[in-house]
Amino acid sequence: MTPKVTGSEIAEQFLDSLWLESGLSGNTLSAYRSDLAGFEAWLDKKGLGLKNASRAELLGYLAANVRQGLSPRSSARRLSTLRRFYRYLLREGIIHDDPTADIRSPSLGRPLPKAITEASVEKLLGAPGDTTLGVRDRAMLETMYASGLRVSELVALALNELDLTTGLVRVTGKGGRERIVPLGEEATSRLRDYLDRARPELTGEQKNGSVFLTRRGKPMTRQAFWQLIKRYTALAGIDTDLSPHSLRHAFATHLLNHGADLRSVQMLLGHADLSTTQIYTHVARARLQSLHSSHHPRG
Repeated sequence: MTPKVTGSEIAEQFLDSLWLESGLSGNTLSAYRSDLAGFEAWLDKKGLGLKNASRAELLGYLAANVRQGLSPRSSARRLSTLRRFYRYLLREGIIHDDPTADIRSPSLGRPLPKAITEASVEKLLGAPGDTTLGVRDRAMLETMYASGLRVSELVALALNELDLTTGLVRVTGKGGRERIVPLGEEATSRLRDYLDRARPELTGEQKNGSVFLTRRGKPMTRQAFWQLIKRYTALAGIDTDLSPHSLRHAFATHLLNHGADLRSVQMLLGHADLSTTQIYTHVARARLQSLHSSHHPRG
């Protein structure tokens, strides 16, 4: 009579198979083992084993993990482990249906950059000097913070898209969608200074319709602007690792902190769908709670 193989033994056979086929590291195999052991322990309380778990049990287990505060990223990793395990069992003929087949991984979303304070933004904006390149860099930083442009939109700005008389800029965003964004007084002033004093020195005899130019008179690139942010972050003594997206994030966060609504921020950021902007709802929610506690008679 063939001895009964336990769930733990099947799990070890699966891990051996992974090691032989994929050469996974010891740490990775340990994580797989831990994920399988956790699910097996949960099933054991229900009188079930790894081999006879159904889709309903898997969904129940994942839901229990969420209730216990497990992050979407960790939930996705556990599901990935179980998906590989049950595909192995299916391939080996141990089971006939894959219980993970119709289960979607949790959406991880895009993590937000660490919030940068208004004081840190002021330090960053004040870092460039009064040289030709410093005037250009200050204009770029002010424009990005004032308008929330994507870095690709910033470096692609053309002279005919600026209207410094009204303080507006016409932006062509993702999908060719156009939007009009206000610049504010400070960014408008810095742009005017750059166009009057610095840009003519950069362009020389070349004709170029781009607003922001390199020292060689060529259009600014995303990579070059990224390096500028890193340099001025260090120069300003800011500990946070900033990127161009940090300024776009600061633009949205600081607007909400000062009373803007999500719909307006959506339009300014150029998000096609409000659901994309809703990553900032925690900011709006915190502000509303603060307003309520400060001004409501029962707050």
